Amino acid sequence: MKTNIYLYIFVMAFATWLMRVAASLIMKKPIQNRFFQSFLYYVPYVTLAVMTFPAIVEATQSPLAGAAALVVCIAAAWFGQGLFTVAVLGCLTVLIFELFL
Repeated sequence: MKTNIYLYIFVMAFATWLMRVAASLIMKKPIQNRFFQSFLYYVPYVTLAVMTFPAIVEATQSPLAGAAALVVCIAAAWFGQGLFTVAVLGCLTVLIFELFL
């Protein structure tokens, strides 16, 4: 059983190393294509959103409460509120929705 775990770790480490080496060998000069630059710029944000959105909706007892909190948080962030304020508003929205609905 333990040999499988070490094998998995080795394969994951090798795959990560291979991707980094391949990227460094392929891209030796700066990227000039504006489309590809903008694509690479937004990859971390899209990845974070894809991982966060399902957790927001599924972490509550009711998906409606999670969706409402998401809307409230987006509105608060849009109007320039800080991270702490946005988090508190999201938590309060979920609390209100789950207590009264």
